[in-house]
Parts: sequence; C-alpha cells; structure tokens
Amino acid sequence: MVKLYDKGVYLLNGTEIEEDVNAVAARTGQAVSQEDAAKNTMAYKILAEHNTSGSMDRLQIKFDKLTSHDITFVGIIQTARASGLERFPIPYVLTNCHNSLCAVGGTINEDDHMFGLTCAKKYGGVYVPPHQAVIHQYAREMLAGGGKMILGSDSHTRYGALGTMAMGEGGPELVKQLLEKTYDINMPGVVGIYLDGEPAKGVGPQDVALAIIGATFANGYVNNKVMEFVGPGVDKLSADFRIGIDVMTTETTCLSSIWKTDSKIEEFYEIHGRAEDYRELNPGSVAYYDGMVYVDLSEIKPMIAMPFHPSNVYTIDEVNANLEDVLHDVEQKALVSLDGAVEYSLQDKIVDGRLYVEQGIIAGCAGGGFENICAAADIIRGKYIGADEFTFSVYPASTPIYMELVKNGAVADLMQAGTIVKTAFCGPCFGAGDTPANHAFSIRHSTRNFPNREGSKLQSGQISSVALMDARSIAATAANKGYLTSATDMDVEYKGLKYHFDKEIYANRVFDSKGKADPSVEIKFGPNIKDWPEMPALPENLVLKVVAEIHDPVTTTDELIPSGETSSYRSNPLGLAEFTLSRKDPAYVGRAKEVQKAQKAIEAGTCPLDVVDELKPVMAEVRKRFPEAGEGNIGVGSTIFAVKPGDGSAREQAASCQKVLGGWANIANEYATKRYRSNLINWGMLPFITKEGHQSLNFKNGDYIFVPGIKKAIEDKTPDFKAYVVNGGLKEITLSVGDMTDAEREIILKGCLINYYKG
Repeated sequence: MVKLYDKGVYLLNGTEIEEDVNAVAARTGQAVSQEDAAKNTMAYKILAEHNTSGSMDRLQIKFDKLTSHDITFVGIIQTARASGLERFPIPYVLTNCHNSLCAVGGTINEDDHMFGLTCAKKYGGVYVPPHQAVIHQYAREMLAGGGKMILGSDSHTRYGALGTMAMGEGGPELVKQLLEKTYDINMPGVVGIYLDGEPAKGVGPQDVALAIIGATFANGYVNNKVMEFVGPGVDKLSADFRIGIDVMTTETTCLSSIWKTDSKIEEFYEIHGRAEDYRELNPGSVAYYDGMVYVDLSEIKPMIAMPFHPSNVYTIDEVNANLEDVLHDVEQKALVSLDGAVEYSLQDKIVDGRLYVEQGIIAGCAGGGFENICAAADIIRGKYIGADEFTFSVYPASTPIYMELVKNGAVADLMQAGTIVKTAFCGPCFGAGDTPANHAFSIRHSTRNFPNREGSKLQSGQISSVALMDARSIAATAANKGYLTSATDMDVEYKGLKYHFDKEIYANRVFDSKGKADPSVEIKFGPNIKDWPEMPALPENLVLKVVAEIHDPVTTTDELIPSGETSSYRSNPLGLAEFTLSRKDPAYVGRAKEVQKAQKAIEAGTCPLDVVDELKPVMAEVRKRFPEAGEGNIGVGSTIFAVKPGDGSAREQAASCQKVLGGWANIANEYATKRYRSNLINWGMLPFITKEGHQSLNFKNGDYIFVPGIKKAIEDKTPDFKAYVVNGGLKEITLSVGDMTDAEREIILKGCLINYYKG
C-alpha cells in the first residue's frame, strides 16, 4: 500500500523511479549528478524563483500572498504595528472562520472581526466576513496560483495540489513579510510522493492521506521537508481529491507540499474564473529526491485514525475485525496522553459486537469540499440516521460550495436523512463547536484528533474521543445509525456532479481594498484587544527555574496552549496566558508567575532576592563559582522541559504565552516542527536542546539552572555551552541552540521580534 525508500532516488520523465545513478546515466545517455538533478524538482524551481539571498543553501524567501484567520490576525497586526507597519506590502487576506460564532466572552469575537475589517481598510487588505469561507477554502478559490508561494498563520496552509507552495507558520513570520523582510530557512530536503494506480470506489482523499501519515509521521521521514507529489496516479485524481490529500500533509510534519499539475487543475482555475493563474508544473526529465514514498492507490482501503493522533491509523476493516484489541491499545495510549487525569474506557462502544459512535462530522478545510459532501449525500440518500444518540453534522467549506449543494439537491438529501447542514466554520476541528458528550466517541473528516482538541476538559473531569475518517465512510456509518461502516461496504451510485462557482457571493460580501491603503481609517479596538507587554533583552547570564516537565513522546501545541474557548482570548496576551498548559500541567501558570516576580524586580531596579526567597540559596551556590554573577548581569525566568514539543498547530501563542509569563527558554531533546522552534525564537525564547535521555535528566521540575555567559554564547555562535543545575552544588550539563541564522540570533539578543524591529 505504502512503501518508503531507504535512500534518495531519481525520477525519470516523471514516471520511473531509479535508485542507481549509473543506471540513470545508462538510460539517459548522459552523465547525471545528484546536485544537478536535485535542481529539477518542482519545489527547487519555485523556491529559487522566490529566494532573494543569492544562495540556494540559505534561503531568504519573499511570499506572494499572506492569509490569516480571526484567532491569529489580531496578534500579527498588533505585532507589526508595534514594529512600524504602515501598509500591507503584498495581498493579505483576513478570514473569520474560527471565532465566528461570537458566542463566547461577550463581544470579544465580533470586536476582533471589526478590528480586522478596519485594518483591511487602513492597511490595504482583504476581509472575509464570518461564515463566508474557512481560511484555506477561500485561499484555494481566490488566492492560489501556479508557481506562487503563500504564507499563512495556520498550520494547514497547504495549496500544493493547485501548484502553489504554501507554508503554515506562527504569526511573527507573517510580521516579517508585512515589514518587507524575508522568511529565512536552509534549503529543505524534497521527498517524492509517487502515486500509482487508482482509488477504489468508496475510497476518499482522507483515506489516502491517513495511510501516508501512518507511514511517515513516527519515523520523521518527511519532517521539515517538502512533499512533492508525482507519478501516474496523480492524473487519476480530481482536483478536489488532490486537495483533500494535500491539506493533510501537515500531519506528517512536513514543511510544505507541491504537486504536478494538469488539465484537471487548469479546469479548477477556469471554474473559479481565474484561468490566468494556472501554470503547468512537472519535475524535470531527471529529478533527484532525498526520499521517496510509493503509494499504490488501488490498495488503499477506508482508513480510521483512532485517538489520539492522525498517525494512529488502521483500516476500518482491521478495527471491525479486532475491535477489543484496537480499543485496548487506544486505552493504553490514553494512559500516556491523559496522564491518568480521568478514567478512560472505550469498552462501552462495543454494542452487539460492533463499534458504536455517537457523532459524525464532516467539516473544514479537509472535509468540507464539494466532492466530499456530494459523495456523503449520495451514500445517505433515502436513509436516515435514527433517533438515538448518534448525530451527524456537515459544514461546507465556503458559501459558494454551500450554494451549489443547495442547487444540486445534496443539502436536501442530507437534511432529509437527519443531517444538520451548517455554515463554513472551523470550530469542530479545534474544539469550539460540536463538542461531544462526556465519554462520547466522534468520527470526523477534519484535520486532527489530539487529546481534548474536540473541546472536552480534563480539569473538569470530562473526556471524549475523536477518530478521523473520510466523509464517505462517515456517511456510511451515519446511514447505519452510528455503527462503524466502511464506505466500500455500501452499494452506492455516485452521481459525480459538476461544480459551478458563483463569484458574485464573494463580490457582494468580501471587502477587497485592491491593495489600496486608507490611512485615515481609525482601527476599532475592543476592550479585549491588548498590546504586547514590554519584553527585556537577553541578559549576560540566566537563572532558570524548571516549572514544567513533560515526558510524553510528543507534546502538541494544543497541550501548550489549549484551543477551543480559549481562542477568544488570543487578542489579549496576558488573558490568554492564564490558560498556558492548563490541560497538561494546571500548576504551571502559578509556578511561572512566582519566578517572574524576580525578573520584574530586576526591571524595577530592586533586588530579586527580596521578592523570591528561594533564590537566595541558589545565588549563594552560583556565586561560589561565579562571584561576578549578580546585579546588572543576570535575568531570572522559567523554562519547561519536553521531549519533543511543538507538533500540531502553527499558533505562536504556544510560545508567546510562556514568554509573557516570564519564560526564557524551552529545553527539549528535539523540536517536533520548524514552526514551533521559530515561534520560540521570534518571542525571544532560547530553543535549548539537551542530548540527555529524557528518563535520565540531571534536572527535574522545581530545579534551578544557571546558564553563565549565554549572551556571549549567542553572539559568538558557540555550538555547545555549559549550564549548571543548582541543587546542593553546581552540576554541569551541556546545552545547545542548534543552527540559527544571524537574524534569529539578533532577535534572541534583543528579547523578541518586536524589539528587533524597534532597534
């Protein structure tokens, strides 16, 4: 079904895989070098067109367009304003698809929307009102273009199927683009995703995506690399099908994606009235890839990603055949993921030997596409979901899609079966809508199924579970009134209806400045919209207290700063910070604030030892060996340890919330994603790496760590440096910060990106 090559390979004429360079030379009749062949990938060509550094080893990228939604754009624009923003230099689209219910926190959500509208007017952007479209569907319909690059402040910014290299990053990276700076990275590796064959009837894009995620996530095969989709199987897939696979590439922890394009993608642009934005893309006649994932589409079966990660994959047939074993395995994983905070069992989901689920959802950038919903309607037509616990909701990804589904009768078929059809909204994906009942089990065609991401609260004793599936099998399960069913087990006639895009829907409602700024517009600030607090520069020496210790194999950004109702506070840095690690370590905020008192005393010109008593013996030990450490040359703050933090969302607040609570660093064995590490750096936090195994650390929660000469180490680009655990003496450990650009080092030294641009 899916095969990973254990080394780099060559692709000839876009169709033939060859592992041996000599065989390539013999077949082509010319000498071939790996270096030259690597330049023939689509990814290399697009990156070269957007690189401004003059070196393809260290890229400095300028993007063509930017996009954000309503739990990211406030913080981004506030950061940019504090750094000197005068106008948006490139198209910047502000969508409102996350906090669009306006149901939490009084007027908080709608105030953020009015902030976005007035900023679009003042600085020359585009404003998409709530319920019109989810961020990525609007980008597909209106922004993508062949050979273009788009940067979005959402991790699922993926438009590779349309020939657009797109990346999801934390807000500060968009700030850099707004200030006409660059996105700086080393040239990423490029991994080919070779699609062969054709999917069976009833198999959908989520099934293919989950199979790829299951094969590549745990081993990091494509981590921080570009996934390049090639092979004859691509031609067999519709544009919608490709989009459905592409959006889920984020869950492999890759950097970006790009696909070869053809007449089906050209037709997509024509349907949306943008034929001029199509560009045919193919790899060169001999292209070298750093790895290759071979996918036989004809062997893909309907899949399910069981809780609590998109990589926890099985075929639906496997689950049904080994139900007790699979559920027991999930329960064992829950012991790690939930830390025993609540009792968790799935045994009651076995009803008459079958898996019964209480909820089905098709939604968002992954599930809400036209073809997915049409297929679901075809499956459930003439059936009904029943009058028991099971509920079924469908969210078309944009109003134009919704309108076409109304016109072609799909909405009527769904509603007659008992389905609730709702407006474009991302809430079911991140816990702001359709939260299941306590201990309920939900199946969703959405992007993630991390613990509590569906909205349950461990701190309140609540837990529910989400499994990811394709819309087709969700509809099949709905047709069987909640009993897990594979779509391939249903005898269905799929109509294959054609999509018609109504451009007037956006023309009548979306504010588009056409790039013209109006400085006379006054920005509307609601009472929840706050400026960033002042942040100090990096001191000569650091005293850090470990205030959280996480030994899970991977820590998600959802665990660092929960989603759901907390999203309403993302325009209020201090208000949001109160929720930091609240589901993983509820005592974190109090411990961090206690340490922060010392740094605030330093900034006020008073002695930190007078406000934090436990610092007295710590500094006494430090001064025995470093007598010069003290007034005027130290900073005091907190740090957390996590084995591999940062999987999941691009949200910068996973880092900034720690920063505003006095965090100076993270310590990790490695970082799950480039974007989380970048978020740390952009908020002036040191991304420390320790090579000590997490079970044998020389420090623990509550310990103080002294890092002497940290400022000079950053200035001098010291690869490794000594730090000391202060515990009845000084115990030496080694830390590093990995590879950093000169700009990143300067940001760390200044204390954060805002300070860096202020000078």
